[in-house]
Amino acid sequence: MDKQKDVLTTGQVAKICNVAPRTVSKWFDSGQLRGYRIPGSKDRRIPLLQLVRFMRVHGMPLNGLDSCTTRILLVDDKVETRDAVIQNLEKEEHYEIHAAQCGFDAGLVVEQFGPHVIFINVMVEDVNVKAICNIVRKNPELQETRIVAITSKLSEGEGKALLQQGFDAYLSMPLDTRELVECIEEMLVTQ
Repeated sequence: MDKQKDVLTTGQVAKICNVAPRTVSKWFDSGQLRGYRIPGSKDRRIPLLQLVRFMRVHGMPLNGLDSCTTRILLVDDKVETRDAVIQNLEKEEHYEIHAAQCGFDAGLVVEQFGPHVIFINVMVEDVNVKAICNIVRKNPELQETRIVAITSKLSEGEGKALLQQGFDAYLSMPLDTRELVECIEEMLVTQ
């Protein structure tokens, strides 16, 4: 998906939702539909991911979208884990999955791919998870991106520590498809 199509005008959103542009403006102004105003203008812009979240929360059909694909990045140095997760998630509709095995690969994929959700195995040796969280949080183009830690069994304290480092959630391995899908959907609806 082209990054340019990740941001929509109120007119485009109105067409997708089959409502008047004024209705979209009301959703925006009331805070129901998140986005931003163009500096020095009254024009509004709605990130595609925010529109998808809004539509899911309000039970609106997503068939008005040309593409409502959720982009996922999996960072893990174990080929078996990456392949299993990719194979399982590709069976689900609306997911585009990319994988990286090290921090450098992850950076390149994030820049080119603009994932909505990043799953990071915190045990990967050359990945500084705190630095990745900081970089994603500071980048204005990645404000909608959610980061999920994956690792072996965690204590409640270790899980809380990951959340304090900047992760939005954490999952314990082994991962099953249902758990991954539920986590992705939760990340898409909450912010």
